[in-house]
Amino acid sequence: MHLILLLCLLVAGDQPSERRDTVVVTGVYEPVPLEEADRSVTQVDASHQLLLSGALVDLVQLDSSVDLRRRAPGGVQADLSIRGGTFGQTLVLVNGLRLNDPQTGHHNLDLPLPLETVSRVEILKGAGSTLYGSDAVGGAVNFITRAPEASGLRLRSAAGNFGVNQQRVTLSAVRGRWAQQLSAARDFSSGFLPNRDYRDLSLASTTHLTTALGATAVMLGHRDHPFGADKFYGDFHSWERTRTWFASLRQELGPDTQAAFGFRRHTDLFVLHRDRPEVFTNRHAVESYQAVVRRRHELGVNTRLHYGAEGLGDSIRSTNLGSHSRTTGAGYVALDFRALGRFSFSAGLREQLYSGRRSELSPSLSGGVWLSSRLKLRASAGRAFRLPSYTDLYYQDPATRGSPDLRPERAWSYDAGVEWNPVARLRGELVVFHRRETDGIDYVRYSPGDIWRAANIGRLRFTGVEAAAAARIGLSHRVELRYTALGGTRAALGGLLSRYVFNYPSHSGVGSWQASLPGKLLARARVGAVKRGGRDPYAVVDLYVARGGRVRPFLHLTNLANASYEEILGVPMPGRGIVGGLEWVLWGP
Repeated sequence: MHLILLLCLLVAGDQPSERRDTVVVTGVYEPVPLEEADRSVTQVDASHQLLLSGALVDLVQLDSSVDLRRRAPGGVQADLSIRGGTFGQTLVLVNGLRLNDPQTGHHNLDLPLPLETVSRVEILKGAGSTLYGSDAVGGAVNFITRAPEASGLRLRSAAGNFGVNQQRVTLSAVRGRWAQQLSAARDFSSGFLPNRDYRDLSLASTTHLTTALGATAVMLGHRDHPFGADKFYGDFHSWERTRTWFASLRQELGPDTQAAFGFRRHTDLFVLHRDRPEVFTNRHAVESYQAVVRRRHELGVNTRLHYGAEGLGDSIRSTNLGSHSRTTGAGYVALDFRALGRFSFSAGLREQLYSGRRSELSPSLSGGVWLSSRLKLRASAGRAFRLPSYTDLYYQDPATRGSPDLRPERAWSYDAGVEWNPVARLRGELVVFHRRETDGIDYVRYSPGDIWRAANIGRLRFTGVEAAAAARIGLSHRVELRYTALGGTRAALGGLLSRYVFNYPSHSGVGSWQASLPGKLLARARVGAVKRGGRDPYAVVDLYVARGGRVRPFLHLTNLANASYEEILGVPMPGRGIVGGLEWVLWGP
């Protein structure tokens, strides 16, 4: 409370009021201003942080409820979870289309997008299966692109310690109703430890066109990244190479209907012993298709009916998992009523059918009410589910066994919160949330020397609280503080050892500062502190500085305090990192 009062004093006075026109699309059926959302949603503006970020994963770690567990810098191999869910319980989206990997959640952040392609990131916390289907148990992260506003060409190059070498190029062309952007990014490192080297190449093309029918958006993306995987999956000197292809088409069919199609191909070459590939080598190839049609219907001035259908299909060919495929189909309907600045209400229902004539029903309910122009109460409840991945079902190696008898995991999520805007430039939030899981999927073992076995866990309970305060100080500074506390019950394990379910942070805090300084200087700092059960807490401090203009020098300083820490147990992260470079704007803004 003292902190909020202090921020009030700093931002109060003769500051002009701001337009609150930020739009949120994740977890709702059509775009609404952020302050009108009934769900817990965090939005990060990526377009204004390109020089102050090294990779897309730098943006998602600005929320304390997001647990980013990396094995290497730059998102080369990382797991993502929200509110204590496992990495398979978070749905990753690109423009609302699914990017999750049906082989394993370890590949969910194999994003085939250079940083420059994304304009903003939206993080939905809590159940999202009513709108998106499987995997949105803990929440969803949506990476959103947009059409370039002007033609231009930018080149970027950088180098740093640990043998880091980076190059990027972005070419944009805008002609009337047509806009095109081509982006390429290369990132190389010889590694801060033996067998921790990596290469990363990303390519993307986005095309936007407006016709009498409506807006058309086409995206093509590819990512290729081999990396040394020392101790990533146990005490082995492993090596891995993953490649991702993604294509999508979105088409408006008049003002009230939208159709979308997506295709994703992902390959994974895994070598258990890098210097002895003949001992154990796996090759996996996954293909996924999705088609979605969404429509809305006006029932009145403040009431809309939303409905739609989607079809999904995926298949895998693997030397370890075998050849498998599955298809699912779903339909949903939702009623949304809102009087802006007063109250809102949304109720939705989705039924998803999958193999064996089985189905999953996912209802949701949310609402909000403004008690005054500065105080809002909101609450939501929803049911989510996740189908087992192919690795959960069929994987086998010397240390791990899947189980073809796994059932889908299901969860009910609830949250209630209050938003407080005492002055125009200050926003505070407090949320309490609870999740009740049935048949949660985890890997367990009976003793420390046993192998890990995939299994369903009966009843799991997680309860937590989120607190946040954000303030604009003057015209050039923004400060944001976020804290999340979380606890879960272990009774359902019955003495078994768990591999993933209870690795969540019990306490997590993030403080960030961003500023526009004299001399066209830009700066962003982040301090993140994490405490996991049974492990010592650690804090990581990052600082990013850049200068605007046609030639834009920048400096990225990561882990300034040289903290020794592990986000994945047994996989050390690098110490102090320094990367410096230039971005050159040949033409355009």
